[in-house]
Amino acid sequence: MTLTKAQIIESIQNQTGFPKNTSSEIVETLLEIIKDALASGEDVLISRFGKFCVREKRERKGRNPATGDAMMLRSRKVVTFKCSGKLRDKINAD
Repeated sequence: MTLTKAQIIESIQNQTGFPKNTSSEIVETLLEIIKDALASGEDVLISRFGKFCVREKRERKGRNPATGDAMMLRSRKVVTFKCSGKLRDKINAD
């Protein structure tokens, strides 16, 4: 099952007692801060959670899946995530 933004907003509302619109603003503001930082090339480190990094991928050879023709894929930036040790431990706890 996937955790959605709406579920996060509802969880914040339930745990803090904030109204739904305030909880929604908190989530939207947080996501905007993260997006702006990543768009400007900054890493985002959230202690005990993980680190979001922007990484440059070089141009590389690829293949068109529909036709099988070889083609060059352009260089691009991608966002990667590396979880913290504490998060990894929590995920792997039995």
